[in-house]
Amino acid sequence: MTASNSPRDDGAENPFGPRAAGRPRLLLVLGAVGGLAAIAALTYFLSGGGGDPAAKEGHSHGAALVADSAMPVSLSDDDRRRIGVTFTRVERSPLSRQVRTVAQVTYDETRVKQVVPRIDGYVESLYVNATGQPVTPGQPLFALYSPMLVTTQQELLLAQRLTGQVAAGTPDAIQGAASLLESARTRLLYWEVPPDVIERVLRTGVIERTVTLRSPVSGVVVEKSVLGGQRLMAGEVAYKIVDLSRVWIEGEVFEPDLPSVYVGQRVTAEFPALPGEERAGRIAYVYPTLNPETRTARVRVEMGNPDLRLKPGMYATFHFTAPTEKVVNVPRSALLVTGKRTLVFVRDSLGTLIPREIVTGRTTDDRIEIMSGLSEGETIVASATFLVDAESNLGSALGGMANMPGMEVTTPPQRNGPDRPRVSPVPATPAETARSMPDMPGMNHGGDTARPE
Repeated sequence: MTASNSPRDDGAENPFGPRAAGRPRLLLVLGAVGGLAAIAALTYFLSGGGGDPAAKEGHSHGAALVADSAMPVSLSDDDRRRIGVTFTRVERSPLSRQVRTVAQVTYDETRVKQVVPRIDGYVESLYVNATGQPVTPGQPLFALYSPMLVTTQQELLLAQRLTGQVAAGTPDAIQGAASLLESARTRLLYWEVPPDVIERVLRTGVIERTVTLRSPVSGVVVEKSVLGGQRLMAGEVAYKIVDLSRVWIEGEVFEPDLPSVYVGQRVTAEFPALPGEERAGRIAYVYPTLNPETRTARVRVEMGNPDLRLKPGMYATFHFTAPTEKVVNVPRSALLVTGKRTLVFVRDSLGTLIPREIVTGRTTDDRIEIMSGLSEGETIVASATFLVDAESNLGSALGGMANMPGMEVTTPPQRNGPDRPRVSPVPATPAETARSMPDMPGMNHGGDTARPE
């Protein structure tokens, strides 16, 4: 086999043979890469590497992207439908909000009474001897023996006899005897000895050894601290009786809901112990202090309990509707809270969406009061506000970059003319791809294989 007929020998003898024809293309690619690097270095020098510091600060990319600088947005109908933008009008109407809170049933403090003896003595007989026992007004509770009580009754009888003896005496003697009689009678009344008992002692001349203390109200004994034979001191509490025909329900209302609470407001309460049953009451008092830990204030509701099914200590949930006067309000979904301010997008007569800062007030589940920044009847974006804001901030960022040295943000030109149809690129075949790559030593694109000699 001759050398002229062997492609391998021909390539070995002539290193600058046909395969070196692609080397100019490689040099062209390397030259293009070097040119791009030079352009990038020049851009860096002009924009930040060696320019004026003031210019560098004025063209900070971070400032353009982070700044809270929403700009007006113009969206086509297709874009609005695509991102789900809807519109609504600013209304002036009452804001009715539902306030709900947990509560607990307690005693009506105005219906709590304590039975306290006003004289020292000993419990002779105990008639009501169990906590929880119902009592009625005037029902006997216990009989108290007191030596002081016996002594005072004796003084009463002596004053009565003295009054009869001095009836024919001087006026001073008559007046002195009457004063003694009245003084003894008054002390017995102060010790809660019934008037009929005093009259019986004066009529019969028989001293009552004990005095019976009776219930002052109708209710239930919730505390009993007395036993038979026990010595009681004056002022010591023997019974605590509560009238449960009316109870209080006390709940905690959060600080933002307090402006909606007022005395006399109608309240509906529900109780886990009475499923499916609702009872009505009214707010009787709003406590003047706030709990600094929970940021709540106590609210007292008065409620009737004629059947005594509401028991102190029960849990409850009460709720009420808090209407307001007519105020300017919008849906809560229309607001965009940036952290520093609150914005809405207002649509002008040309359809442009203009961001506007507003001041908000009271809120409900789905609407919010506008204190300033909007007027009744204006049209605003009601949904997809976040996407509109993203579009606005994107336009602001691109506008800031367009003014930087070396940064020209323009719409790329169409390679196909307006009248020429757009031609889709046809993928290259493997053979064309191989031919487009520069021939390099050791790369066999022609499909030649080394044959053994």
